[in-house]
Amino acid sequence: MRIGTLLISCALAFASLSAHAFERPFPADARRGVMTPANYPVVVINDKTRTLSAGARIWNQDNMIEMPAALRGSQFAVNYTEDGSGDIDRIWILTADEAQKTPPKPLPQPVPLPAPASKFK
Repeated sequence: MRIGTLLISCALAFASLSAHAFERPFPADARRGVMTPANYPVVVINDKTRTLSAGARIWNQDNMIEMPAALRGSQFAVNYTEDGSGDIDRIWILTADEAQKTPPKPLPQPVPLPAPASKFK
C-alpha cells in the first residue's frame, strides 16, 4: 500500500515538472511589447493605449489564465496578438528567459491581387 502511494506521488511530481519544461508555442503573428495594465478593458502596450477584445485572454508565466484586474501596477514583457479590428485578443506574459529571446518576426502583409482586366470595352 505504501509503495503504491509512493509511486503515485512520484508520478504526479514528475508530471508537474514535465508540464513546466515545455517551450510555449507563440503564434507566428505574435508581437513583442511591454504592457502596463490599466482599467479594464484598456491596457498600455509600448506606451500606446490599446483595448482588449471581448473574450481576450492573458496567460501568465506559468501559462495559466490571469484576470486583468490582478495585473495592476506592474510592467510586463509580453507577446500579444490582435484581432481583425485591431483590438488585443491574446497576451502572454513572458518569463525572463522568453523575454531575452529574439521576438517573433511579424508575418508579411498580404498584397491584394489586381482586378482582372475586362474582356469587353
